[in-house]
Amino acid sequence: MPSRFASFIIAAAFLATPPAAMALQQASALAPKMTEVPLYGDAPIPNSKPVADTETGAQKGWIQNVSRPTLQIYLPSPAKATGTSVLIIPGGGYAGLTFDYEGVQQAHYFIDHGIAAFVLKYRLPSDATMEDKSIGPLQDAQQGLRYIRLNASSWNLDPARIGVVGFSAGGHLASTLATHFQKAYAPNPENVNLRPDFQVLVYPVISMDAKITHTGSRTALLGASPSDAQIEAFSSDRNVTTATPPALILHAADDQLVDLDNSLAYLESLRHAGVPVEARIFSKGQHGFPLLPRSTWQGAIMDWITANGWLSPRKP
Repeated sequence: MPSRFASFIIAAAFLATPPAAMALQQASALAPKMTEVPLYGDAPIPNSKPVADTETGAQKGWIQNVSRPTLQIYLPSPAKATGTSVLIIPGGGYAGLTFDYEGVQQAHYFIDHGIAAFVLKYRLPSDATMEDKSIGPLQDAQQGLRYIRLNASSWNLDPARIGVVGFSAGGHLASTLATHFQKAYAPNPENVNLRPDFQVLVYPVISMDAKITHTGSRTALLGASPSDAQIEAFSSDRNVTTATPPALILHAADDQLVDLDNSLAYLESLRHAGVPVEARIFSKGQHGFPLLPRSTWQGAIMDWITANGWLSPRKP
């Protein structure tokens, strides 16, 4: 039992800590732990020119000039862990990354529901940093999925329950990952399966067709005058097969930045290929869903993941 003097010292120390500092300490103790790793480890970054890293904006949540990709790892508490994981791909028109809102904040939501989250900081397409800027983001997305599968056992994750969640241009990259998994665009000596088990696309760019595309995303990825072959290859609705993973698509009808026709084109392609697909089209929400409560659209994601058995062990 502590003496009165010891009790006085403890109380004095407690009172000497400003309330704001105490709140920060408590928040820090409760905040989920994050580990950030170089996406390719010590190996060379493929399709990369030797340039200095010029990344900016990391502290503000809008990151530009990414040339050195990383993966941020968020794991749920053991009590909540389900064994399911998602690769989260933020958007930003291939000109930047809305990293906080469409990455970190979403990771916190998923781990709170027992799903491990891996936020991809992918290279932004640039002729100055890449030999072929059109495939740079896809290389990083494939490497992100490969990294999760290779290390799944160390995190007690099911390698057959790894999904991809993409926002806006990140939705384009996620759908490209889901439709181009047959070919490895980055080194894959272990021949790891590069197919995500499910895909969630939130107000996604899908098509490179000038009639419906998001022009900024297309120009950043393919240049001002892409060839017909490039448009075909990078329009995800034109690359759906029966092996494309099941999909959930969320979009707002009043989106003035990314035309709803992107999601509708992908929906139709998936439906005609016999791929399980569900779409939630909100009458009002705009791009980024500023007019929708988060519980509405995030809840729709969790409902879909749960209803399709991604949180339950698969039957043999």
